[in-house]
Amino acid sequence: MEKKVKALLDTITFLVFLFFDFVDVVLCVAYELLDELFEAKPFPCYCGKKLETKELSETLFWRKNVFREMGFLSFGRKTCEAVKKRDDGNRGEVVNRWSDCGCDSCVSWMKKSNQKLHVVVKEFPQVNSEDGPREEATTENVIFLHGFLSSSSYWTRSVFKYLSEPLNHQIYRYFAVDLLGFGKSPKPNDCLYTLNDHVEMIHKSVISAYELSSFHLVAHSMGCNIALALAAKYPKFVKSVTLVAPPYFSDSNDETSSSMALNTVARKTLWPPLAFGKSVMT
Repeated sequence: MEKKVKALLDTITFLVFLFFDFVDVVLCVAYELLDELFEAKPFPCYCGKKLETKELSETLFWRKNVFREMGFLSFGRKTCEAVKKRDDGNRGEVVNRWSDCGCDSCVSWMKKSNQKLHVVVKEFPQVNSEDGPREEATTENVIFLHGFLSSSSYWTRSVFKYLSEPLNHQIYRYFAVDLLGFGKSPKPNDCLYTLNDHVEMIHKSVISAYELSSFHLVAHSMGCNIALALAAKYPKFVKSVTLVAPPYFSDSNDETSSSMALNTVARKTLWPPLAFGKSVMT
């Protein structure tokens, strides 16, 4: 009986996700057509773009899709090419119409300029005694990295407003970073958002911009991976690393760590009715 139930659940799972795969490729073509109509020259979808780097991306992954592997998208792309009626010479400056607003954050993906991450800085000045200034203080820098689907506000609202003035000879500078593609930071469409991309942007926007010679790292969730990469790249700069809820999965030699995590926590499967009912009730 148990085998029959499992076989039935596997069959239903296959049919459900087959439908999702079909919707996925249809929307891919539809949005490419809409981008062509409302925006600038559409950037090729990541699902159809061959990655030219073997480097791991911690924020950009996709599942295997039956229809995509069968070449279903090639017809849609030929259709996109056939309906192009653009005159680049008369197009002029691109104006955003796809987004609800035209703020810098929404249209940052369209810009090719040298951009930096959005950083919230809070600095506590040196505290002097009543008898006059104390001896020169040292500066302690702390970089805060948020997790997936978050921003610097995770730290500014939960930590920064509760920080108190220092009582020693040190100056504290706290940096809450909007990671690449999050919050008010740039969201370039020509970026694969690899681990190295995040590290390089933090170096350019924080370490180099503020001339940091040493710093502490505090990170949450996905930011923990980036913090460890920073610590590995700048071992002489990093004084301490604090990880909050770091993601951990056992090692596997057959697949990359991120695909293994994806298949572990969000694999293509439907919950058994009893387990689903328990999760809803609890």
